[in-house]
Amino acid sequence: MSQDVDSADDISVVLPDGSELSVERGATVEDVAYEIGPGLGRDTVAGRIDGELVSKDEPITESGANIEIVTEDSDEAIRVMRHSASHCLAQAVERLYDDVQLAIGPPTDEGFYYDFDDIDLDEEDLAEINAEIEDIIEADYEIEREEVSIEEARERLADQRYKLELLEEFAEDGETVTFYKQGEWEDLCAGPHVESTGEIGAVDLLEIAAAYWRGDEDNPMQTRVYGTAFESESDLEAFHERRREAERRDHRKIGAEMDLFSIQDVTGPGLPLYHPPGKTILRELESYVADLNLDAGYEYVETPHLFKTDLWEKSGHYENYQDDMFVFDVGEDEYGLKPMNCPGHATIFDDSSWSYRDMPIKYAENGKVYRKEQSGELSGLSRVWAFTIDDGHLFVRPEDIRQEVEQIMDLIDDVLTTFDLEYEVALATRPEKSVGSDEIWERAESQLESVLESRSMEYEVEEGDGAFYGPKIDFAFEDAIGRRWDGPTVQLDFNMPERFDLSYVGEDNEDHKPVMIHRALYGSYERFFMVLIEHFAGNFPLWLAPEQVRVLPISDANLGYAHRVKNEFDEFRVEVDDRDSTIERKIRAAHDDRVPYMIIVGDNEQEDGNISVRDRFEEQEYDVEIDTFRDHLRSERDEKRTEPDFLAD
Repeated sequence: MSQDVDSADDISVVLPDGSELSVERGATVEDVAYEIGPGLGRDTVAGRIDGELVSKDEPITESGANIEIVTEDSDEAIRVMRHSASHCLAQAVERLYDDVQLAIGPPTDEGFYYDFDDIDLDEEDLAEINAEIEDIIEADYEIEREEVSIEEARERLADQRYKLELLEEFAEDGETVTFYKQGEWEDLCAGPHVESTGEIGAVDLLEIAAAYWRGDEDNPMQTRVYGTAFESESDLEAFHERRREAERRDHRKIGAEMDLFSIQDVTGPGLPLYHPPGKTILRELESYVADLNLDAGYEYVETPHLFKTDLWEKSGHYENYQDDMFVFDVGEDEYGLKPMNCPGHATIFDDSSWSYRDMPIKYAENGKVYRKEQSGELSGLSRVWAFTIDDGHLFVRPEDIRQEVEQIMDLIDDVLTTFDLEYEVALATRPEKSVGSDEIWERAESQLESVLESRSMEYEVEEGDGAFYGPKIDFAFEDAIGRRWDGPTVQLDFNMPERFDLSYVGEDNEDHKPVMIHRALYGSYERFFMVLIEHFAGNFPLWLAPEQVRVLPISDANLGYAHRVKNEFDEFRVEVDDRDSTIERKIRAAHDDRVPYMIIVGDNEQEDGNISVRDRFEEQEYDVEIDTFRDHLRSERDEKRTEPDFLAD
């Protein structure tokens, strides 16, 4: 290879720092790495060509391609290893079971899976399969990449119906496909993979689930085996500990223990019922964000749960979102349950005449929306059919975009820091399925990028992850055990005002198109509620807790005083435990119920007119005046502190 372009067989590739490198046409990602430096070449595991993860043996044929090198120390390296582990899983299953049909086996954020058909597996089979995987890893088979013609691939896959279906799709993109071979086993696969099975670290199979082929309920049901892989046994054990902790924090388990919500057969799998304690928490969340909205100049509106599909055709949802909508006929008209609130808000805006002096117009709504998720993907509150968005839509002049987006980002920061949630931001750009011109999208994306740059915020660019009507800034946060969740969002929309022909009268007395900004401070109440349950493990901050204080009389003789104490705290959610039980059992019950504070009253407290206080995390009790403790509760509640901190006072 040469640094100088001196033949038609040379092409130029672009490196991450923006510099260009001349290489021979057909050079591999690994060749580029060695050209940059021998050490980088030796450490290369895979690469990215124009953002697509590929094998290090992938040839580069187009000039101007953007090339990134994936090394052993990069975040992508473990995904490559996990992809190879999924092949070991499939190889082990085919060794142990006859006539298995192979489907797909990709890496995931936490491990990998492989889908199989014509096989009957249960959890007891995982140990045997895992042992076979260990044998394959120990054998240290070389993982060989082979490029073959479509016709030869058909012959190799003659008895694998799912692979043949995939092959026909690959055949549309070229004349050849790649296979990866290890030992006696091979698979149709684009890669990339590690060099040998011996490079795969610690592997463990986790569970068996059912999954539809290609995620389509009309397709056959397959058996999915989940596993994970890490570089070392210690990393694997740390993963299992996080997994055990996640199970202890499971919102479905805690939700049942605390009587927060239920999902029952009579409602359907994606329609939660909120019980009084759960609704208490939701009311507090609603009140908190309502105060933020009103202070920021929003006005509350309300839109119906369904509209004629004429509205969804006008907004573009019918074309781009129909498969995710609940649509049905009423007489001669077709209606759809709303998947989003924005068309209703645009309709309200369009019902009045506006001047530039009125702008911006800001609407807020806790709007229930409906998405037709596949039943197999529904899980507790994390993915449901009906959920409520703390929605906001702004209609602004183009020159006001920056200040309004920045105000929204300040509100989101207030929300996430209130819950001690650290976050990252990403700029999500135009998806393949979208509406509007290239010019509109470029303008919208550059506006959001400008805001992020002006605030000196670090951010990722998520290519193709924008909404169908506009780009967005997404906020993702980590919970107490390091899991990442999608949350608040700001979306810039030049398309909806065009589709609804919205306008306001400018200073020049001419009609102008507003820009529409979509935003949610939580994302959805259901998802955010789920995260809070697991983040706090049910130990909600005082201001959110369904029961904030429980008064525990030591004996029946103290019941009257216990109720008088309760009355002293009537601005809080307080209960008296008047059961015929020992004080030790009452304390244990309050602890198990995750009540932030316990007030214990006996003969001494009754005689002195004071109380004894302990929180749910402390074993020691502290004598205190009633007024002093009330003042503390007020400050802890009003400041929305995340932990009981009476001792800090």
